[in-house]
Amino acid sequence: MARNTVLRTMHDVGLAAWFGGSLMGAIGLNAAAGAVDEPAQRGRVANAGWDRWTPVNAAAIGAHLVGAAGMLAANRDRVANQEGVGASSVVKTALTGLALGVTAYSRVVGAKVSEAGDVEVASGAEPLADTPEDVAGAQRQLSVLQWAIPAVTGLLIGVTALQGEQQRADEQAQGKLRKAAKRLTGAA
Repeated sequence: MARNTVLRTMHDVGLAAWFGGSLMGAIGLNAAAGAVDEPAQRGRVANAGWDRWTPVNAAAIGAHLVGAAGMLAANRDRVANQEGVGASSVVKTALTGLALGVTAYSRVVGAKVSEAGDVEVASGAEPLADTPEDVAGAQRQLSVLQWAIPAVTGLLIGVTALQGEQQRADEQAQGKLRKAAKRLTGAA
């Protein structure tokens, strides 16, 4: 079995940055913007942080996707012939699509807040009573989305751990035997 160290590193480091950056943003950046004394500057502070993070996050997501696609190609025999690997790959692909969608949508909604300029807000994802309704609505969406991204990418980390377990030699042998047995009984 060939080693895929570069692909695995791209996959894991990209996913770690995607998860960790989004979690830090929810816990740190968005909340810290609320500490700015001038309410009209709070959104600007949060948006400046997210604007700096976006290209790094895009590179991390790209690295993760290249690594994931490369590892899927390298393990195509196991996907086809080891029980459970195909299913975990489908789940991982669906979660990746969901994470991409939530991340992209979050950026679109965040742009609405950013484009509004200096409006009074409580924090990066929390409006005040006098925040304009379009910005307040976007912030209410962001208050959910900021947690959805680390939740979904955290699930991806869990599926990745499962797939690591599936690569153990004893798991491969048992999984391939079970898959072959099912094929034989299905053919009979």
